Amino acid sequence: MRIGGFRSRKGRSDFEVSYRAGMRLLPEPVAVHDVPTAFGRVRVYRFGQVDGAPILLLPGRAGTTVMWRPNIAALAERHPVYAVEPLGEPGQSTQPAPITGGDDQAEWLSTVLEALDLRGVHLVGVSFGGWLACNQALRRPERIASVSLIDSVCTFARFSARLVLGVAFAGLRGWRAFLSWVSGGVAMPEGDPVGDVIIKGMRSFRLGTPLPTYFTDEQLRSIRVPVLAIVAGRSVMHDPRVAYARAGALVPDVEAELWPAASHGLSAESPAEVNGRILRFVAATSARLGQSGLAEPDDDNARKDQRATEQLGTARDLAQKQPGEDERQQHFGERGERREA
Repeated sequence: MRIGGFRSRKGRSDFEVSYRAGMRLLPEPVAVHDVPTAFGRVRVYRFGQVDGAPILLLPGRAGTTVMWRPNIAALAERHPVYAVEPLGEPGQSTQPAPITGGDDQAEWLSTVLEALDLRGVHLVGVSFGGWLACNQALRRPERIASVSLIDSVCTFARFSARLVLGVAFAGLRGWRAFLSWVSGGVAMPEGDPVGDVIIKGMRSFRLGTPLPTYFTDEQLRSIRVPVLAIVAGRSVMHDPRVAYARAGALVPDVEAELWPAASHGLSAESPAEVNGRILRFVAATSARLGQSGLAEPDDDNARKDQRATEQLGTARDLAQKQPGEDERQQHFGERGERREA
């Protein structure tokens, strides 16, 4: 098993320069924690002085805390915000022990929540961070109040063939061109703090985690915390229609939304909309769950499973059909879609 780490001292040094520059653009953290776990030491930043239900952020691949620049200030106005730098990724966490799969991922994150004495936590994850959040809700939900998934990868739909090709050609075209493609064609200029951190991390860091495993129908049906699943209609990571349909069909307590104009980079391209949606979901969920902030067992599973079975046919039909780009745009139209359980 691999251990995450920088391939060279120069690579680490170059990354640190961009990382520090990016962190200077964020609000000043009110606390910095380095939490020991069985798999390594996890860096966590706390932002915001307010009380209330905690929000914990899990970034996309190589994004680090820097990627949350468009989101932290707005979220921290209403909630204490904790930004985690995952083990096995570039950033300030260190990984001396191998991580073999989803159980290990859930174990180290549970240790972090326990060490910081966080309960009733609202997890927010983007891309791979969304997979981590969903994995936590599935395997270790005892401290989780809700999960917000922002175009979560390998969760409701598999990686697309064009993504695999895009990654393969990133070595030829460069990671900056790849990030622009993932973000819907938005230019990623030299000196952009988020882009520089991700690019230098991908170039110089050897990832120390296995690829995320695709969640089964049974696993998604077993999730018992409220879930907000936002799917980007122009995402290159997966088939957005399949992801949207499968989320609505399988997760018992879900608000599934398809944002047709959004790319995979929607947390940065539409921060006001994303921040507002997260805050409304957290407020509504907190009010519904009461002071404990923890979901009660669902006694109405039979009805929901019947509905999910009916909706799952839609997801399977969509999975069998792979439309071209023009047909995708026609299908998505100009307005977003929303499905609530």
